[in-house]
Amino acid sequence: MAARKSTKKKESSKAKHNNILRDTRYGRWLSISFFRQNAWIMLMLLVTILALMGLRYQTKTKMATIKQLNSDLRKTESRMLREKAEYMTLIRESEMRRLVTEKGLGLVFQEQPPFEITDDK
Repeated sequence: MAARKSTKKKESSKAKHNNILRDTRYGRWLSISFFRQNAWIMLMLLVTILALMGLRYQTKTKMATIKQLNSDLRKTESRMLREKAEYMTLIRESEMRRLVTEKGLGLVFQEQPPFEITDDK
């Protein structure tokens, strides 16, 4: 009796397995009733996938913008350092004297610092 029950279980599980395979093969799982029953789930899944794709695109676009801005920042910092070095070269006293004599401006550098004249009344 126990042997009959185990064979019946095996046969019924085999029949279910064959039934599932047969239903899948003949497209019974993808019938209109299946789509009607699961329409909300499939719609939510579709909306979620589209939202994730949009988020990924937006993230990639922003990352490319950040990368470009970082590159521009590095170039600008380098340009700023070059300009600062050139400016510091131009304001050195020896460079100023050379430029004054070269241009023939007739200016003289004062050796003493300026002083204030006060009225002692």
